[in-house]
Amino acid sequence: MKRLPSSSRALLLALAWLAAAALSHAAQPPSILFFAVDDLNDWVGCLSGHPQAHTPNLDALAARGTLFTNAHCQAPLCNPSRSSLLTGHRPSSTGIYGLTPGIRDVDTTKTLVTLPQTFTQAGWHSFTCGKIHHDGAIRPRDRLAEFQTWAQTKPTPKPAKPFAKLPGSPHPAMDWGPFPDRDEDVGDHAIANAAIDAIRNAPVEKPFFIGCGFRLPHVALFAPQKWFDLFPSDKVQLPPVLDSDRNDTPPFSWFLHWKLPEPRLATLRKNNEWTPLVRAYLACTTFMDAQLGRVLQALKESGRADNTIVVLWSDHGWHLGEKLITGKNTLWERSTRVPLLFAGPGVTPGSRCKAPVELLDIFPTLLEMTGFPARTDLEGHSLTPQLQDASAARAWPAITTASRNNHSVRTDRWRYIRYANQSEELYDEHADPNEWKNLAAEPSLASTKAELARWLPTTNLPAVQTNAPRVLTYDPQTGALTWEGKPFRADDPVPDDD
Repeated sequence: MKRLPSSSRALLLALAWLAAAALSHAAQPPSILFFAVDDLNDWVGCLSGHPQAHTPNLDALAARGTLFTNAHCQAPLCNPSRSSLLTGHRPSSTGIYGLTPGIRDVDTTKTLVTLPQTFTQAGWHSFTCGKIHHDGAIRPRDRLAEFQTWAQTKPTPKPAKPFAKLPGSPHPAMDWGPFPDRDEDVGDHAIANAAIDAIRNAPVEKPFFIGCGFRLPHVALFAPQKWFDLFPSDKVQLPPVLDSDRNDTPPFSWFLHWKLPEPRLATLRKNNEWTPLVRAYLACTTFMDAQLGRVLQALKESGRADNTIVVLWSDHGWHLGEKLITGKNTLWERSTRVPLLFAGPGVTPGSRCKAPVELLDIFPTLLEMTGFPARTDLEGHSLTPQLQDASAARAWPAITTASRNNHSVRTDRWRYIRYANQSEELYDEHADPNEWKNLAAEPSLASTKAELARWLPTTNLPAVQTNAPRVLTYDPQTGALTWEGKPFRADDPVPDDD
């Protein structure tokens, strides 16, 4: 007899389980409230990434659940990160490294049953608003297979003229300032409204899977003046920066962010925009947190909070001057470390897990927490042992990939980076949390590097779209390089922002 694929077996078993539960009047399986936050690094109160971070609602949610303090993304870029989390497969296993293509346009992923699709097919009431999948990653014809309902929300309008004073003709998203006048006119407020309505209107006879994807603090960084007033300009603390930081990083480290719309630190300094950017990031993060609080209050008022698993994650971090850049697209801590927390049934409240974990781990964790059989094709590992006991041992490091064959391996103590041309970086996170001293050339640490290197992915598929935005290619035979499909030379000067 032909054996069914693991995803099909999981679906049939889940359907049988739900039918049995209904027949026996058993307790309803838990619902899932699934929060994604765009470009949020560790500048939240409970992670202490910035001394002025103000996120009371996120902090309160973490306090009633388990916070993973050493969580990392699979890719430091929206589309490959979200594609990896939602399919359960690493970017190096799918070839999706850039802002395009979507998962249904790629042979390696087009038939995979995604995380939300799993619950939709199994009978959960499913709803999404904001940004869960990367924008445009799911074509309209494929949407209903993922979520039954896709809410349409208005984005934040654009100001008449930009606030940020940057050279040339900057990308329209490269702007930050107090705008618009009312909370109600900001996109994340509308997203929260949609999620609140979804919770209030969810059918009581079945569990729900509600995805709420906030867009802040992704640029453009706009929120009303009152949120900026929480962070007076003359009191804003800039992140610690070492001006010679890049002197001991390989030249290849520049190639991952060769030419991006996000300005370099030198440009921000020259145009007096560093403080305004940091201020706007803090203000918009706090605004987003307020919208999170509104949704969580609606869940509480619904009477379903005790039987709802709440998950919150960010797709990747964001530099605000560290390593002399802004934006993402790097394999350093500022770009890879993200908030990740679970709360609700099956989660020990008030716990903090220090073990390295990955966004890939969310998929198998939710399957186990809701009674689905494990899927052997998923590349992450369930976090349920740590949700019950935050000190439970964990065997795996966290791995982040940026374009083909560029990887970071993060353990409790170390970050090891190997680029496609075999150049390396090694940081002792206990002694050097800012990653200012590259130890890769230290002979005494050769065995440490070798131990970390054994975790590097052995599957490294070529990019499925080499001209996709933010994709770097490197030919180890010829040394040829391309950025977004356009060739450049290893000895070319690093592009500036002018």
